[in-house]
Parts: sequence; structure tokens; C-alpha cells
Amino acid sequence: MNDTVMCCTDLTKSYGKKPALKGVNLSLKRGRIVGLLGPNGSGKTTLIKIATGLLRPNSGEVTIDGNPVGKASKAAVSYLPDCVSLPDWMKISELINFYAGFFKDFSTEKAHRMLTSLGLDENQRFKTLSKGNKEKVQLILAMSREAQLYLLDEPLGGVDPATRDYILNTIISNYSENAAVVISTHLIADVEKILDEVYFIKDGEIVLNDMVDNIRDVRGRSVDALFREEFRC
Repeated sequence: MNDTVMCCTDLTKSYGKKPALKGVNLSLKRGRIVGLLGPNGSGKTTLIKIATGLLRPNSGEVTIDGNPVGKASKAAVSYLPDCVSLPDWMKISELINFYAGFFKDFSTEKAHRMLTSLGLDENQRFKTLSKGNKEKVQLILAMSREAQLYLLDEPLGGVDPATRDYILNTIISNYSENAAVVISTHLIADVEKILDEVYFIKDGEIVLNDMVDNIRDVRGRSVDALFREEFRC
């Protein structure tokens, strides 16, 4: 098994004349929770969508477990989008069955366990849920897969602070050491306690890559403090 689960090489993407990614290079190792950190519009979602195959780069390459983005890579990736994207007429139980039928690595047992922990009724229709509960259901579905790479785009954005700790614990406890987790967010203070490594992205470029322990021990500051310094207006 390749130690590197995801690799981006000289990745570029533009929307018309506006560049979104400018020669991005990164390498993600298994067993790590990685923060892809940057302000809104920095290129985080574009990078994740290219890795999932939802967007195509203008140039450069992304590989997942050594495979270019395609059928093989998509089977290895569990993606949580930054917006609600599930059919709202379905019951939660029907969404679980849908995922179980679509993804061979989906665990219905794990999904039901997380639903119970969050106090969600599987007989509720998705459209009747609050925005925060919809995002919880999406997270449950994403983390119930036995994927090699979890790409979570703003998983904390729509939930209250009391629920964020549960979501972070859910992320920690529901991925294996053979997988990597990428969390794209600008809520640095909330998420940094579970991160092993960070990439700072600014205006489509990686401006910093470091291990979290190194930031604390060598640089002498928290990830949040370093982020505020790097992205000060």
C-alpha cells in the first residue's frame, strides 16, 4: 500500500481569466488529519472538487493512491460538500439505504450508531431537518464509509459550538490509520486540536505546509495565531 494517499502536482485552475489555483503541490500521508486552511475564495473548495472529479484542472495532476482521478480514485474518496446536496424528499433511513447500495464500503451499523448518538430519528424526512441537522446527516453518511481519503469541506460551518466537539470526535473515531482526512475550514481555533498537519492556501497558492507539533514547538504559537498572522488584513 502506497504511503501517500493523495498527491497534487503543479495543479492550476482558472475560471475565465480569474486564477483559482496556481501551481499547487501537496502530498498527503495516510494516518493523518490535515487542515486545508485559508480564507473564503482562497481555492480550498476548488482543490477539493478537482480531487473528487467534480472539476477538471487546466493543468497539472491529482492522484489518489497512485491512480489519476477517475473511477478507481472515486471509489477511494468520501466527500462531504460545503453545501447541503441530498434529496430532501427522502427519509434519513432511505438515505442510509441509498448510500449502502451505492458504496460497497458503507457501514449501515456505523451510520445508525452515529444517528443514535446525535439523537436523530431515522424516520424523519431530510427536508424537515434544521440546517445544522442536515449537515450532521451528511457528515454521518460521509464518515460511515471505509474510505482511504475523506475530503470534508467546511464540516463545522452550520452547526452550533456545542455540536462541533461531537463532530470532531466523530471524525477522529471513524477513520482508519490507512486513511487520511482533509478538513477544509476557516474555523481554525475549533479544529486545530485534532489536526496533525496543515496547509495554508492563499490566492490559489500553498503558502505554508507544516506539522502542527512543529508549529507549536518550534514556531512557539498555535495554528490559529499563525493563521491570523499570515492572513492579517
